[in-house]
Parts: sequence; structure tokens; C-alpha cells
Amino acid sequence: MNLLLISNSTNAGEPYLQYPIQNIGSFLTGVKEVVFIPYAAVTFSYAAYEAKVQARFNEIGVKVRSIHRAKDPRKMILQAEAICVGGGNTFALAKKMQEQGLMQAILRKIKQGTPYVGWSAGSNVSCPTICTTNDMPIVQPQSFKAIGAVKFQINPHYLDANPEGHAGETREQRILEYIEANPRRWVVGLREGCMLHLHDGKMELIGPRPMRIFKKGVETFEVNPGDDLSFLL
Repeated sequence: MNLLLISNSTNAGEPYLQYPIQNIGSFLTGVKEVVFIPYAAVTFSYAAYEAKVQARFNEIGVKVRSIHRAKDPRKMILQAEAICVGGGNTFALAKKMQEQGLMQAILRKIKQGTPYVGWSAGSNVSCPTICTTNDMPIVQPQSFKAIGAVKFQINPHYLDANPEGHAGETREQRILEYIEANPRRWVVGLREGCMLHLHDGKMELIGPRPMRIFKKGVETFEVNPGDDLSFLL
């Protein structure tokens, strides 16, 4: 499998997809066209999302074809040179992907070595479930099951902060609730500006920040770029 799983599309104060575009370009070396899944978009159209991503992918010479234009979405996936899944609302994304049978089709392609790029919600759906998303369930998917390309759960946009005056649960407390209910599952808190690259049976953390690791019965710890992540595979 060849996956690039990105925490967030945009760093604060930067243009859209500016920070990861060179990593995406290197990852997609030799790829001329990607099938793009825009279904996490809610407050703007799929066509607008396609155009927004294409504007940035022009820099790396890659054509973006949105799957919402396909008469047969599953066939489009099965013929894809590479697959790209954008961020937005994870529940909206999962619902549409499930309705079109894309989860299984994408997993089949990923197992054949087709490159997969996802950011935010696009990283969430690479996991066994979408249960560690930060998003509100604005629509109801058929289930919480996702692609299952990796065996662990990702919490993108992971934050350590507990704002002054905030009396609700922190991100860490929410993840601790998840692992209490799902004791066999690892969860990674992927901070902004960071990504995971899985290739040749190995995985590496890329970015300026460490990644926080959660599992029931294991004291929470952090890993840095260059550390061994084989325990997650």
C-alpha cells in the first residue's frame, strides 16, 4: 500500500494546501491524473471543491477529476491512476461514499498499490471507522465503518490546548473515552502540519511536531519523525 495521510489542508495564515503540496507532488511522482472525492464539502459545491484542488495541483502537473461527475463512480475508482480524498465533514463524506460503494472499491485499489492521498476527513476514512473524527454528525451514514486501509484510528487536527474558560472535555479526554470503549484499537493524534506516509510496508511521520499515541492499558506517549512506527501496522 502507498498512502499519504495528512492532518489538515491549511496551516493558519497560509493559502489552501500550500504546506503539503510538495509532499503530495513527490508522493504522486509519475501520476498524471487523480480521481478526487469531494463529498466532504457541505457549504460549497463539489465542482467548486474540484476547482480549488485543481488550482493547487496545477503546481505539480496533476489533473484532478472529481468523482461526482462520473456515471459509474465505482468504475472510475477501479480505473484510477491515484485517489485523492479531501477534507470537510467526515459524516457527509462517509454517507456518500457508502451509498456509492466506494469504500470497498477504494480498499481493493489501495491493496493493489494505487496511491491514496487524504487530508483531514480524507485521512479519517482511511481508518477502520470514522469514530475519531472531530466533526458533528450532520447526516447519518449507513454505519461508522470506513475503508480500513490502516489498522489504527487517526484524530486529525489534534490539539493539546484547553482554552481558558472552557469547561468541556479536551481532545485527549475524548480519545480516552474512545479507547475505553474500543480497547483493542490504537489511536494517533496527528497534529496540524503533519502527515503519515505508508509505503513498502513501513510508515513514517513527516512534519514539525510529534504525534500522540493512545491505547487502552498503555500509558499515553509521543513519537517523533524518524521513530519506529511498526507497532501500528
